[in-house]
Amino acid sequence: MPRTEHDLLGDREVPDDAYWGVHTLRAVENFPITGETIAGNAYLVRALAAVKLAAARANRDLGLLDERRCGAIEGACLEILDGQHTDQFVVDAIQGGAGTSTNMNANEVVANRALELLGAARGDYAVLHPNDHVNLSQSTNDVYPTAANIATIWALADLLGSVDHLVEAFRRKAGEFHDVVKMGRTQLQDAVPMTVGQEFAAYAVTLAEDRDRLAEAGALLHEINLGATAIGTGLNAPVGYTEAVRRHLADVTHLPLTTSPDLIEATADVGAFVHLSGVLKRVAVKLSKICNDLRLLSSGPRSGLAELNLPAVQSGSSIMPGKVNPVIPEVVNQVAFEVIGNDVTVTLAAEGGQLQLNAFEPVIVHSLNRSITHLGNACRVLADRCVDGITVNADRLRASVEQSIGLVTALNPHIGYAAATAVATEALLSGRGVAELVLERGLLSAAELGELIRPERLANLPDPRPQPV
Repeated sequence: MPRTEHDLLGDREVPDDAYWGVHTLRAVENFPITGETIAGNAYLVRALAAVKLAAARANRDLGLLDERRCGAIEGACLEILDGQHTDQFVVDAIQGGAGTSTNMNANEVVANRALELLGAARGDYAVLHPNDHVNLSQSTNDVYPTAANIATIWALADLLGSVDHLVEAFRRKAGEFHDVVKMGRTQLQDAVPMTVGQEFAAYAVTLAEDRDRLAEAGALLHEINLGATAIGTGLNAPVGYTEAVRRHLADVTHLPLTTSPDLIEATADVGAFVHLSGVLKRVAVKLSKICNDLRLLSSGPRSGLAELNLPAVQSGSSIMPGKVNPVIPEVVNQVAFEVIGNDVTVTLAAEGGQLQLNAFEPVIVHSLNRSITHLGNACRVLADRCVDGITVNADRLRASVEQSIGLVTALNPHIGYAAATAVATEALLSGRGVAELVLERGLLSAAELGELIRPERLANLPDPRPQPV
């Protein structure tokens, strides 16, 4: 049998087995937008429980909440932190109201589970009320942003691990290919020789740099506005509450949280989210560029560059037998496109805030969660399903160096600019190799040429041979 709950709009029947209540019911009806509920953001659900737990303990310390109710709220919140009742968070991820529906969903779930722990019936709010007790000394406007910060910090930890995983994959390949010579290219034209190891090491370095930038952006999220209540003035939050709730929340989350020095500014501002979104876009752009390189370098297998061989993970065509496509780099490209689009969403939502509150934090949080989650998955898929299995066509690479006009740049200091230009011109017109023409013209001996086109020298690497003392 359903139970009847009441709000300012009147009575509604709520399924008796639901922990959520009438406010959540109306939000579910009002926001059938994405089909993705806040339950899909497990870190946000846990963060909401952490905030409610910290608030209950702070209110108890200040004598505003009795031990019995506090204990029941604690029990309910600890269960949610342990991964229970997540399916009860049913409000759509994108919603009007600046996150009020998310906060009310949390209040009702915690309250009704706490009522059970007290031996009361769900919906018996005279015993323990979602707003009067679970939401005591709080507002959506400090609960939701604080929970969003914490959830994002936790999600970022996963992403940082995934970026590290990809960086290590590129580093391993850099070591494996450290002496495989190839032609470097600028503007898609032959430039000067390098090694495949150097190319892959550069990928590792650029991603490791972005890993550090992500960590720096995440550090900004440790400043919270809990205690601000509605607009930052702290109305209805007792003296001592702000520091008490921060201390308890830091203890629950094991995070070095600090309270913003200006809660009015902090309640209206979403600058830390904008900054993080920009860094996520930076990561996405770099990942996409790397995947563009991998697709280009593996193009072929006969009529393209065919320098690299990406591991075959599935058939590439329903009509062309034997065709294998670079599907892993392609899917990472698409994740990058999504993240770039999410950054536009975050930017517009941040700009759209007005006066003392940004009403569009739900779409900011949803966009950041998708960007972080999808980037993390993409990094691991790229590492495990692509980079780890890459091989090189070393003979083809060596031949391309010897045949490349760009090889003459390495010989220029030894044969002179005029002679080098003449060799390059003839090589370009005749299709013959630079090394062959240099020997034919007697510009260098075979021994001299061999020394000058050693892989280490061409790539400007340290000479591995013993050096005279």
